[in-house]
Amino acid sequence: MPELLTIHDAAERLNVTPRTLKYYEERGLVTPSRSEGRYRLYSEQDLEKFARILRLRSLGFSLQGITEILKRPLDAVNEGRSGYSMTSLRDIESALTQQLESVDARIAAVRRELKEAQAVRGELSDDLEYIQRRIADEKQEDLVKERLARKRRQQRSKQDAE
Repeated sequence: MPELLTIHDAAERLNVTPRTLKYYEERGLVTPSRSEGRYRLYSEQDLEKFARILRLRSLGFSLQGITEILKRPLDAVNEGRSGYSMTSLRDIESALTQQLESVDARIAAVRRELKEAQAVRGELSDDLEYIQRRIADEKQEDLVKERLARKRRQQRSKQDAE
């Protein structure tokens, strides 16, 4: 028999509050089993589904979008239902295509942000090195000349790459 977790244990494992789990249940995204005393009990499958919901939320998906994502054609077959109609499958295909496009756009945005963050980090690192070397009593004129020479090399390298 698989291990079932209480709402507090499940929330702790997922690093969320019990209220968050109840909210997603209220929205119909997850339906935990219940004990004889009507306590919520969460299976590994429930936790995996919650983890997926949380990842999708962190990527900016709406709850409506997540609901659509969670519609999985194979789940219906696995649960003994006959599956979806051709119209439903086309609707799901369209929704999944839109969701993939949304994820791709988010990935592109994150890549741009990462590139910008790396550039800022490089600038801050250069500034820190300058300050540390000034504190070590190196001459300001020498450091400025060195920094300007480095910038010229970087510009030439960038031009050569283009």
